Parts: sequence; C-alpha cells; structure tokens
Amino acid sequence: MAKPSYHIFVCTNERPPGHPKGSCAQSGSREILNKLDMGLEQRGLFGKVFITGTTCLGPCSMGPAMVVYPDGVWYSKVTVADVDEILDQHIVQGKKVERLEIPEAMWG
Repeated sequence: MAKPSYHIFVCTNERPPGHPKGSCAQSGSREILNKLDMGLEQRGLFGKVFITGTTCLGPCSMGPAMVVYPDGVWYSKVTVADVDEILDQHIVQGKKVERLEIPEAMWG
C-alpha cells in the first residue's frame, strides 16, 4: 500500500443533548464522514486519501470540525454541502477552502 497524500480527520464526537459545548455528531459530522468516503471513491482517490472519524478535536463551538494533514488545515462549521468543494479544491487542486478555515489567530 502506498503512503496516502492526505489524511482527513473528522470529529464525530457525541455529547448528551443539551450539553453546553454541543457536539460535532449532533451537527451532522457522521454524514460528512460518509459523504467524504463516497466522494473519494467517485474521484478515484480511495487509498490516496485516508479518512478517520475522531473523538473531540477541540474547537467544539466551531463544529463540525475537520483537519487535513499534512497541510495542517483546520476547517470549521463544515456541512455535507461543503464536502465536494473540500475534495475538489483542497484535495484535488491543493488549494485550501479559505471560507471554512479556522483562522490562525484562534489558536493564540
């Protein structure tokens, strides 16, 4: 197996309803994970890009959260409708989707 070009991590953490931090799963992250998987298959990228569902990535108030490595690009408030753009623009063309990117200033 060849080393993947990208590894996408998607927070699928689920907290109880009403939790003050909310959770990415309650905001549709599992559907995002499924759409990413189908999108990779449709684009012939299976095996070239890995996708991993994770527990909490940290920026809960900005969820669903996603990070793309090796670029270290963090995306926030991702929706199922954003998946094709992320795959086509970031993964295929190598250009991050700036409107979804968590700004560097957030990390302090």
